[in-house]
Amino acid sequence: MKLLSYDNLFIYEQLQIEEQLLRTSNENYCLLNAGTKPAVVMGISSKAEEMLQPSFFEQTEIALIKRYSGGGTVIVDEMTLFFSLICNKSDWDCAPYPEPIMRSIEPLLQHALPSLRLHQNDFVIGERKCAGNAQMITKDRFVHHICFLWDYKKERMDYLKMPSRQPDYRGKRAHSDFLYPLKNELRFEELKSRLTLACKALLGACESPAPGREEHRQATLLIS
Repeated sequence: MKLLSYDNLFIYEQLQIEEQLLRTSNENYCLLNAGTKPAVVMGISSKAEEMLQPSFFEQTEIALIKRYSGGGTVIVDEMTLFFSLICNKSDWDCAPYPEPIMRSIEPLLQHALPSLRLHQNDFVIGERKCAGNAQMITKDRFVHHICFLWDYKKERMDYLKMPSRQPDYRGKRAHSDFLYPLKNELRFEELKSRLTLACKALLGACESPAPGREEHRQATLLIS
């Protein structure tokens, strides 16, 4: 397992790196990135007008990105910690489907955040969501990426519409009542440090230089 570590890498560039590693490599990677300039990141099949308030399209501070994987829409910024696994199915000891993959990752995350648990396909603390998740599963490989919410700005989060599909435990709660900022648990720098140590201890990950760029099919788009 190779470990790639970044600070303040723009999420668009991170997603490009992930997609390249998924499509062109047969190595296993874990990737950590602490912070990004603000962006809304949508799943590949999402439509911006269905996910975002009309006021979003009047602002110019926050980028709009469509990632190569499925899943929902998130808003990320300098207070978001990103963690991704890009692996061969044959090297990961679980069935190659979304819920088993998440269940297999849960002990790794609990090594860094003991109070975290998987609940209705969300990583939560108590009854509040503390991370967003998305996946892409191909014939031989998979990506599972997580964005940990250390903190957020309410005015940015308010650009997101309430999702039409919600887990039962949300109970139609507003973002401010449903989301759990991890600043209540630990410092931002400590979160990255703990996850790094968890990857090294449980996955045998070794820090590696960033990969060189290779030509491949690209589905990640910077829309605006």
